[in-house]
Amino acid sequence: MIKGDRVLLRSLRREDMHIQWRSENDPELFFLDGGTPRPTSLEWLYAHFDHNVSHPDPNSVAFAIEADGNYIGHCGLHNIQATARTCELGIEIGNKDYWGKGYGREVVRLLLIYAFEQRNLNRVSLQTHSENERALRCYRACGFIEEGRFRQKLWLNGHYVDGIAMGILRDEFAF
Repeated sequence: MIKGDRVLLRSLRREDMHIQWRSENDPELFFLDGGTPRPTSLEWLYAHFDHNVSHPDPNSVAFAIEADGNYIGHCGLHNIQATARTCELGIEIGNKDYWGKGYGREVVRLLLIYAFEQRNLNRVSLQTHSENERALRCYRACGFIEEGRFRQKLWLNGHYVDGIAMGILRDEFAF
């Protein structure tokens, strides 16, 4: 469990899945994530959760994001490479009441502190796209630097958008 000023990063619970299910079926969230909308059943989500509990990925750590006592999304570090001391960061705040109010920035900072201090990682990277402006502002505010641009990587809402690769090194992060 990781506690911030306004958020708590805790273990995902099976009961979170009924709230997550709404996010999984929200076309706006698919757009922001760079994916193609696809219907997801609650049963599939429960099965996916159960599988991840019984077969955890040793190179990944996932958290539920809780604010005001409510599950508002999930986040984590993925593709953790112990030898290279690198990982990829992912975050989704599905509850739109918490958008644009600094919650994402707080979560990203907590994940970076966890990655650099607790996991002793040296580099954290992520990918987003050029039209996810809120995420880009958040990542830049947390110290991420654009490291690459994949021109016309994704087809979203009838047009191409660029993929953006970002990263931050331990010695660049302002603890």
